[in-house]
Amino acid sequence: MAEEQYGVADDSLADISAIDIADWRLRTFSLYEMVRKISVESPAEAHSYWRHERDRMFATHPASALTSQDKARFSGLRTADYDPIYRFHVPLTGEGAGREMSVETATDGVVNFVRLGTFDLPEMGQLAVWKLQGYGGGIFVPFRDATAGQPGGSYGAGRYLIDTIKGAFHGVHGTGPGAEFVLDFNFAYNPSCAYNEAWACPLAGPSNRLAVEIPAGELY
Repeated sequence: MAEEQYGVADDSLADISAIDIADWRLRTFSLYEMVRKISVESPAEAHSYWRHERDRMFATHPASALTSQDKARFSGLRTADYDPIYRFHVPLTGEGAGREMSVETATDGVVNFVRLGTFDLPEMGQLAVWKLQGYGGGIFVPFRDATAGQPGGSYGAGRYLIDTIKGAFHGVHGTGPGAEFVLDFNFAYNPSCAYNEAWACPLAGPSNRLAVEIPAGELY
């Protein structure tokens, strides 16, 4: 992975207060809680709600990744319509588990990760599943697919599928070794640095890259 960072990268965003950032995260947690509830009956309706709320937050919230100039001309994030073929229930295998990774960041010093295992996606490839070792923990799954950096495609540095420290999580069915994670690429979203280079973001490394195209979720 490239630089791993969960905060503001430079002084140009110093006017965003800690309270603003905390409120953004609380709203994000509430958003995904509602998404999980709606998804029980209709993942497509949950996706519509998610798109609407993210557009509203990006357009109005003081901790939005958009600059004031970008907000003035903002008309919504570019997100693909819901496609159920990109929703999976996948177990976490032990492949690669225990691998450690330490990454230097601009403002948080060294960020340590340990690999929990692997998601094996039918006809798509594999994604490493990481645990953030610092305060708060969290499961983190970034990914980059063949649409990255392509005209009409997704953000060149990749997108996020799961980031539980931010609340971005769609649930688990069952318990123990047989538990299956809900992986829904329709809810894949861009890191903040896709919209404002003042933010430094975690990026998808070699173990989190897929050779296939995934034209679902937030595009660029």
